[in-house]
Amino acid sequence: MHGPRGGGEAKLKYLSGSFDIIVPGSYVICAVSGEQISLADLRYWDWEVQEAYASPEISFRRSEELRNKRK
Repeated sequence: MHGPRGGGEAKLKYLSGSFDIIVPGSYVICAVSGEQISLADLRYWDWEVQEAYASPEISFRRSEELRNKRK
């Protein structure tokens, strides 16, 4: 299920390539920057750690950070 529904922060279950809306809302919060991301604009997340990211650059940096922590 995609697209904004209701106002406020949505709670999502991130999947590989999609997401399910658990609690309806119009945005999620970037796990790194704290920026609001409208569901219509949400393109970047990590389903393993269940985090959303506001941009590809943020997503890449966070991915590198998590990879380095696993070593």
